[in-house]
Amino acid sequence: MSSSPAAGPSTSLQRLHAVLFDMDGTLVETEELWGEALYALAAQLGGTLSAEAREQTAGTSMLSSMEIIYADLGLDPAAQDLEADARWVEDETAALMTSRGMPWRPGARELLDTVRAAGLRTALVTTTPRRVATLVLDRITAELGEDPFDVTVCGEEAGALKPDPAPYRKAMADLGVDPESSLVIEDSQVGTAAGLAAGVAVLGVPLVQRLQPQPGLTLRLSLEGLTAEDLDGFLTTDDASR
Repeated sequence: MSSSPAAGPSTSLQRLHAVLFDMDGTLVETEELWGEALYALAAQLGGTLSAEAREQTAGTSMLSSMEIIYADLGLDPAAQDLEADARWVEDETAALMTSRGMPWRPGARELLDTVRAAGLRTALVTTTPRRVATLVLDRITAELGEDPFDVTVCGEEAGALKPDPAPYRKAMADLGVDPESSLVIEDSQVGTAAGLAAGVAVLGVPLVQRLQPQPGLTLRLSLEGLTAEDLDGFLTTDDASR
């Protein structure tokens, strides 16, 4: 929970009250590290993970990622220790985060500052387990000088994972906002699906996966140069590529 919550939206904004951010691949350059850990697990299992399978794992739960890997390698899931493999990937990714760092995605830090300065409520909503997400949250807090999020929802804390809308619904309930006044920012297919299923307009900035235009989804190449007024405008955009 942020120690300095937003005071209230700027009067220049028409509808927007809250921005709900995904983490990996949206705010920070950590998708590459997750991918490296997944490739390493595949090698330990005696195979090579295909680029197509790696793309399918982006934004998914560890359960889904393990199922994708096993299928890609032609392994019988019943013969694998899924929980141990998933834990190994999480631990390896955490170690890579610590040793390699977690650079910001282009424009992400500036956008967080902009959103907070506009008095908007904020949430971080990630499929990453809290024990790993905390590494990123602590680093973001240290760099910004305060926790920029009023609410954080990690892993299975909502009772279900993206693409289920539960994580975003929980974040909005905790913030005390409704879907019509909120905006989700995501990079993956499962993340955009979760936001749209929660009834929220979504800003998609794809990284590992391609995102197809659809109602309620605005597409951009990066977060660079965005203003709070831009985000407010996305709430009335049916679909767009910018």
